[in-house]
Amino acid sequence: MFTVERHIRGKWVCDQCETLVQAHVAAHIIDKGLPTAGLLAQVLVAKFLDHLPLYRQEHIFERAGFAISRSTLAQWVGECGAQLQPLVDALSAELLSHGVLHADETPVAMLKPANLRDGKTHRAYLWSYCTTRFNATRAVVFDFADSRGGQHVRSFLGLPDADDRTDTRNTKPGWQGRLVTDDFSGYKACYAMGVIEVGCMAHARRKFHELWVHHQSTVGEQALKLIGMLYDVEREVQQFSPAQRQAERQSRAKPVADSLHQWLTLQRQKVPDGSATARAIDYSLNRWTALTRYIDDGELPIDNNWVENQIRPIALGRKNWLFAGSSRAGKRAAAIMSLVHSARLNGHEPYAYLKDVLERLPTLPAIRIEELLPHRWRPGELPT
Repeated sequence: MFTVERHIRGKWVCDQCETLVQAHVAAHIIDKGLPTAGLLAQVLVAKFLDHLPLYRQEHIFERAGFAISRSTLAQWVGECGAQLQPLVDALSAELLSHGVLHADETPVAMLKPANLRDGKTHRAYLWSYCTTRFNATRAVVFDFADSRGGQHVRSFLGLPDADDRTDTRNTKPGWQGRLVTDDFSGYKACYAMGVIEVGCMAHARRKFHELWVHHQSTVGEQALKLIGMLYDVEREVQQFSPAQRQAERQSRAKPVADSLHQWLTLQRQKVPDGSATARAIDYSLNRWTALTRYIDDGELPIDNNWVENQIRPIALGRKNWLFAGSSRAGKRAAAIMSLVHSARLNGHEPYAYLKDVLERLPTLPAIRIEELLPHRWRPGELPT
């Protein structure tokens, strides 16, 4: 259901000096724009959470009697993304203040300027970073980049590139926490700069699962049983404090992990190089320190599934909106998705959150912008 708001601005003239005074126009997220914050929030949530591309929304509005072209909708989305960027920058800074983060990346299609006429796309990537499920601060930030190069993750974490490290004036170490990732090579340079690698047990388990499904391997079956015992411990310690979680892992998970490592080492001696079994075993043995680092640290998760769950809606969305029109459009879309999905993580109704933010942001002092971060936002609290 749609409504039209009518704003009447009074005018007054002084009888003595004939000075004309008119009431000010209320601040708006789009300067002099016609759409209300509620309509903008609806368009953004429909596109980035409900996966409705703008051409479908155009038809929905048309059926309701409103002629809003998709080009107009695209302009609204772009302007909102630009206006919301300072809030996303604050969210990114908040994210980087934590010592443990997840990271992952997923491909998205992007039109390149040279291919606009023929419609060919280029493979870009949406990098995602988020706090762990053990952290009280629930936040996820998406970062759009035109490639899968490791320089993008180093840039987000504030780590210097190789050329910057040769500059003695560059003394900023960047983020120096523990990063939970898969084994993608793009993260490797971060570990040489002080970031601590935390492996993903789910990826190791996946290798043995494929071994069992495709080859009915007894090695795969036994590995799955032992890894399953590690996950049994994790299910029971989810709500524990970090100290309690570490103690339980030391007493219950460490013996299982030691047995698994010893057993894998023995099995590796029995299988030929290059076989499917050897590849599955090597994947775990070559990454064993990173895979089992969580046992000694109660703040670390056992795998990277938490962030993979955050980017799963993106995989669904890209099947509907198909591609990003440009790098700038991709970055603005990433900004909006960061806020929408962070609001969802914190239990907020994304439309209510975004509508309130779009109403309050134009008049909120920059020094108070952190009040609108999803994990700090409270519905109905207006700035004083």
